[in-house]
Amino acid sequence: MTTPSPAADTGAELLPIATPARTRAALRTLIRPDRGLALTGIGILVAATAVGLLVQPLLGRIVDIVADGRPAGDLTLPVVLLVAVAVVQGLTTTLGLTRIARLGETVLARLRERFVERALNLPADRLERAGAGDLTARVTGDVARVAEAVRSALPEMARSVLAIVLTLGALALLDVRFLLAALLAVPVQLLTARWYVRRALTLYADQRVANGAQQQQLLETIGGAVTVRGHRLEEQHTERSAGRSRKAVDLTMRSVNLVLGFYGRLHIAEYIGLAAVLIAGFWLVRDGAVSIGTATAAALYFHSLFGPVNAALVLLDDAQSAAAGLARLVGVTDLAEQPEPEAGKAAPASVPRQRIASSEAAVTVHAVSHAYGPGRPVLHGVSLTLEPGEHVALVGTSGAGKSTLARIVAGVQQPTSGTVTSPGGEGSASAGAGEHPVVLVTQEVHVFTGTLAEDLRLARPDATDADLRTALATVHALDWAEALPDGLATVVGEGGHRLDPARAQQLALARLVLADPALAVLDEATAEAGSAGARVLERSAEAALDGRTALVVAHRLTQAVAADRVVVLEAGRVVESGPHDELRDADGPYAALWRAWSGSRTTAPHP
Repeated sequence: MTTPSPAADTGAELLPIATPARTRAALRTLIRPDRGLALTGIGILVAATAVGLLVQPLLGRIVDIVADGRPAGDLTLPVVLLVAVAVVQGLTTTLGLTRIARLGETVLARLRERFVERALNLPADRLERAGAGDLTARVTGDVARVAEAVRSALPEMARSVLAIVLTLGALALLDVRFLLAALLAVPVQLLTARWYVRRALTLYADQRVANGAQQQQLLETIGGAVTVRGHRLEEQHTERSAGRSRKAVDLTMRSVNLVLGFYGRLHIAEYIGLAAVLIAGFWLVRDGAVSIGTATAAALYFHSLFGPVNAALVLLDDAQSAAAGLARLVGVTDLAEQPEPEAGKAAPASVPRQRIASSEAAVTVHAVSHAYGPGRPVLHGVSLTLEPGEHVALVGTSGAGKSTLARIVAGVQQPTSGTVTSPGGEGSASAGAGEHPVVLVTQEVHVFTGTLAEDLRLARPDATDADLRTALATVHALDWAEALPDGLATVVGEGGHRLDPARAQQLALARLVLADPALAVLDEATAEAGSAGARVLERSAEAALDGRTALVVAHRLTQAVAADRVVVLEAGRVVESGPHDELRDADGPYAALWRAWSGSRTTAPHP
């Protein structure tokens, strides 16, 4: 179960946060495959802690030998035993912590894999509503906080809790009155922990949301810097960034004050407990109930509790922060398994995509509607059929729903109602395809960090260098690829050789050729190129689509001219469909678009 995340005055619908119960259940699920490793690690730490508890009685024994005036030779055995205890405890503690750390890293890796897998499967419109900052904050800050807790807090917490339990047991073995004296500190410690936990979880959750809002504002400001400067909006964006930064700082200072109050209360508990144990020891020694060495051991036992008790309580800080981060990660993994709500009513979790035979249409869209929220319909009962091998251009004014329909056909986004059938690989002779029945290429192309060959092989891992060169040649990109400093071995992406938008798009089209899908969906895939590169990219796109069924969201109407059929969308509805020449001469919506587009060109495009 998840709860909606507050929008932190960004106007965005942030991704949800899992409830504490759901977070605990998810954590148990993550640990379950490694129960054996967990039990072994804890068992070894129990043994290490038990051995370490022999130090205080041995020191008490030394005190008794000195107090009784015995020969110095009587100190040999306790000292040798102290050395043996130190060696054994060191070895077992190292082994136990190693196993606990391995458990933590394994669980963390499993969490990361699940988060990435689910995040990649989130509906595109859901991510758009949340904004990039929220997901970025979870991928970076929350994962880092959970990782930090797993690597440092988890092993230390396990050792501290064991030390506390076994040390209290050792105090009881010396004399139960020592235990009762030590327990006087517990009420203060419990009240301190309760006071802290009740405030920390909400505070840290708010802090995470504020950090996400801050990142979102910075991303928007930096990403739209040209527009911001062009409209003279620098002051407004600076003030927004400053306001969200102030809120993040305010929450950070509140957390600092919370931690300071937490430490102050812990010191009071330590004073009460130690004073009680010393007073109890004085009375018991005076009455002859225990020796000076036993009273010394009891005081040392309680003093040794300062470290683990404070560590366990202080680690509540890390635990609460990590719990807040984990809840945000689990919220995303759960969201990917839940259906997206339709405007006004519950929507089906997904629309089935059926495998089709070669004699059937390559794609059939039947009565598909979609809304990005209540009162925000984008598509209204759209029906569309693409025959095998047919190239269909989707045109219309901005906001007509072209990209939404393209993503639905590609399977990247699910409609709120209606059905979609598309190629399924085996059984579709029209596909001529490998394992990718549908591939979507958009104008926003990411060049992954690595060599050019590795980037291309994302589409087909088993592709040979010859396959890569063939794909590049198909989209007219082989010449510049081989001219790179190291050819296919040139590192591209972040920190590597920079590819301009046109070349990056050709790289995406080459990946499409390697994937060899039955259906290709191009969503304004040539829009990022300037005028000089537009024709080159259009030739590349035509070559990549040759021999396969294609739906093209046409940024330039020259793509509509080259298509077998043009489909015109207006306000989320299909208003015209037919060949370019027929629609141009029909004097309808497409003819108006064509006149407006061709009239803005200095030279009419040649069909």
